[in-house]
Amino acid sequence: MQNETVIDIDVNKQQLKLLQGDKVIALYPVSTAKNGIGQKNGSECTPVGWHTIRAKIGHNVKENTVFVGRRVTGEIFSETLRQNNPERDWILTRIFWLSGLEQGKNRGGDVDTMRRYIYIHGCPDNDSFSTPSSHGCVKMRNKDIIELFENVDPGTRVLIHKSK
Repeated sequence: MQNETVIDIDVNKQQLKLLQGDKVIALYPVSTAKNGIGQKNGSECTPVGWHTIRAKIGHNVKENTVFVGRRVTGEIFSETLRQNNPERDWILTRIFWLSGLEQGKNRGGDVDTMRRYIYIHGCPDNDSFSTPSSHGCVKMRNKDIIELFENVDPGTRVLIHKSK
């Protein structure tokens, strides 16, 4: 698939590339799991390998819209809201719900990316980027996730890997 659109996430570089064939269309800083890479349910690690975007969630919601369980809460993120809810893992603005494509590696059993609820999602813009800090997901700045959301479709393949 020579002109296929692919999302390439490099865990070592904490970087997401949107590729059209071999051409880099966009480049974004991200934050993957503070626990590193790993496939197991409950590990709070970012799973590696080939995935697909199972669903795009959040079309046309306002920037900083808060999601819980992939549902809009009616809240708009603010620092006051964060201070009042310090235990929350902030999932904001847009969500790409990932599904693994590699049986036994990131699909099925206790390594299933989709059942682990692994997303690419927006987060507070003052969160750490370019350093691992998530609970397994791939976090992006809100303006970046909005831009990416407009440029990819469900079914887009996503490769998560460590560069050498």
